Amino acid sequence: MTQLTDPPAAAGAAAEASVVPPVGAAAPRASERPPRRRRGPRRWWLYLVLAAGLVAMVMPFVWMILGSFKTNAEIRQHPTNFWPIDPTLDNYAQLFGRLDFANYFANSLIVAFFVTAGNIVFSSMVGYALAKLEFRGKRLLFGLVLATLMVPGVVTFVPLFVLTANLGLVNSYPGLILPFLITPLGVFLMRQFMLSLPDELIEAARIDGASEWRIFLRVIMPLCGPAVATLTILTFLASWNNFLWPLVVATSEDKYTLPVALALYSVGQNAAQYGLMMAGAVVVVVPVLAVFVVLQRYFVQGIALTGIK
Repeated sequence: MTQLTDPPAAAGAAAEASVVPPVGAAAPRASERPPRRRRGPRRWWLYLVLAAGLVAMVMPFVWMILGSFKTNAEIRQHPTNFWPIDPTLDNYAQLFGRLDFANYFANSLIVAFFVTAGNIVFSSMVGYALAKLEFRGKRLLFGLVLATLMVPGVVTFVPLFVLTANLGLVNSYPGLILPFLITPLGVFLMRQFMLSLPDELIEAARIDGASEWRIFLRVIMPLCGPAVATLTILTFLASWNNFLWPLVVATSEDKYTLPVALALYSVGQNAAQYGLMMAGAVVVVVPVLAVFVVLQRYFVQGIALTGIK
C-alpha cells in the first residue's frame, strides 16, 4: 500500500536536496563562487596630506605659545630655537602688571558683547523680513544688502568716521559699538537659513492668531540655533580682533581695547617686545577659542545648512 506524503514537506525536501550537494561531490569552481568585495584603494596619502595641512595650521599657534615664554633676546637670535632654552614668565608678569590689562580686557569684552548681541537681534529681524515677509521693494533691498557685502570696509571707513565724529561719539562706547550693530554678512546668513524653514509653521501660527512679533520670537528664533551660533562666532571674532577702528575712534587710554593696547605698548623706543606681543596674543586668542569650543557643533550645522540653501 502506497504511503501518502505531505506536498509541502515533499517540496521542502526537494529544495534542500537541490541546495545541499551530495557527499563526495566536487567543490564549486572559482568562477561559480560569489564575488568578494574589493577593498577600496588605500588612502594613506589623503591622511598624509590632511596631517601636513593640520601641522601647517597649528604650528603658528604653537610657535606663539612657546615664544611667549622666551625672552626678547632669545626670540631675536639667529638661528632661533623652537623650544625655549630658559623659560620665563616675565612677559605675562609685565602684561598683567605694568599694563592696565583689566581695563583693556573689559573694554574689548563690552564692545564685543554688544556688537554680537546687536547683530543677533537686528540681523535676525532683517533676515526674517527678507525671507518670510512680502512687501514692495523686497528684491531691491536684498540687492542692496548684497552690494554692501561686496564693498570693502576701507571704502566706507572715512565716511563712517566723519559721521561718528559729527555725532559726537568719538572716544566713547557708542562710537565703538553702533557702526557694527548690524552687518550685511549677518543679514545674508540669517536670511539664507530662514529660507529653509517651512512656511507652514508661520501659516499655522497666523491662523492661531499670533502676531508677527510672536511668530518671530516663539516660532522662528528657536529654530535658528545653528545660524545664531555661526553668527555669534563670526561676529565675536571680528569684533574682538578689530584693531583699526578702535585705534582711530578711541583717543584716550581708558577706551583702548586689548589689541590696540598690545600694539601700542609692545613697541619700545629701540625694538619691539616680541615676547610681550606673543603673550598678549595668547591672552587674546583664549576667549575666541572658548566661544568656538562651546558653539562648535552649532557652527558646523549653521555653515552646512546655510550653504545647502
